[in-house]
Amino acid sequence: MGDRPRILEARNVHKTYRFGAVPVEVLRGADLSVHAGEWVAILGSSGSGKSTLLHLLGGLDRPDRGRGEILWRGESISIAPGRRIDRYRNRDVGFVFQFYHLLPELDTLDNVLLPTMVGRWMRPDPAPARSLLESFGLAHRLHHRPAQLSGGERQRAAIARALVRGPQVLLADEPTGNLDAVTGGSILDLLAERHRSGLTIVMVTHDAQVAARADRIVQLRDGQVQA
Repeated sequence: MGDRPRILEARNVHKTYRFGAVPVEVLRGADLSVHAGEWVAILGSSGSGKSTLLHLLGGLDRPDRGRGEILWRGESISIAPGRRIDRYRNRDVGFVFQFYHLLPELDTLDNVLLPTMVGRWMRPDPAPARSLLESFGLAHRLHHRPAQLSGGERQRAAIARALVRGPQVLLADEPTGNLDAVTGGSILDLLAERHRSGLTIVMVTHDAQVAARADRIVQLRDGQVQA
């Protein structure tokens, strides 16, 4: 990526889960470097550990103790205290998931405002959230609840929520996996537009056609990242 700095890295990351008494090693020394302004797709079959790696990159989980680390601009977030991890998740990165995770009792605008409410006693200024939603074609849906939105509209709202605090990296877990091909394509177009504006994106998918929209594709196989 030329002179662009590495901003997010996984180094020799291992992650093991236990199912009863049986340990299952999902990641076995995974390595990945992401440069500023890059769009990386992590391609792999179902159960390959793609989501696990994304969760580690986003600070939602930690590697096995002493077996690898996640670096954000050279700082290890794998051993960072909880408050630092919370700030990283709320400000530095944004998350988009396959199933939206919008709160059903809140309208679209309030769902997008949620990340800006952390640590505040007063309702934040809704203008940035409103502006994002309008730019995503949801100006007429600000006060609709998730059940009143289409799948594509819900995902657009979820992306707006992920971006409302201006993160440097968007982590997307199968962002089109719950959508039809046409609607999924419109979501990828939206991500591409944000990417052209400088947003760094790490996206996991099982779909090679979706992955092809990225600058670079890596394959996750046998718990390791293949170039």
